[in-house]
Amino acid sequence: MAKYIYPAVFSEEDDGYAVNFPDLEGCFTCGDTLAEALYMAEDVLSLMLVEYEDEKKKIPAPSNVKSIPTAENEFVNLVSCDTEKYRRLLKKTAVKKTLTIPEWLNEAATAAGINFSKTLQDGLKAQLGMQ
Repeated sequence: MAKYIYPAVFSEEDDGYAVNFPDLEGCFTCGDTLAEALYMAEDVLSLMLVEYEDEKKKIPAPSNVKSIPTAENEFVNLVSCDTEKYRRLLKKTAVKKTLTIPEWLNEAATAAGINFSKTLQDGLKAQLGMQ
């Protein structure tokens, strides 16, 4: 899981913009406006790279922006994504975990009104260096 930056070719069309990532086969999207196309480009890039990571595929190095040929109605723009952040957006389903703590600690925490799930989540995030 990591942060990535890839060049994307934006093609202006009659009904909006098409976006293609030349380094990633089958990675393309579109948008009615430039802003929407850029948003969708980040989404499809994240989705594609999460799939690469999950399937342990070799992730290709991004091309140099200057080496990508374009037509008159096209331009190249860098698009970034964070696959860790994207995974968190996709996988929000709660998972039940059973754990064991000393009885005295359970009683003290219950009396203090501590939310065990939130405390465990906060502790795991801190341990993993996540926000």
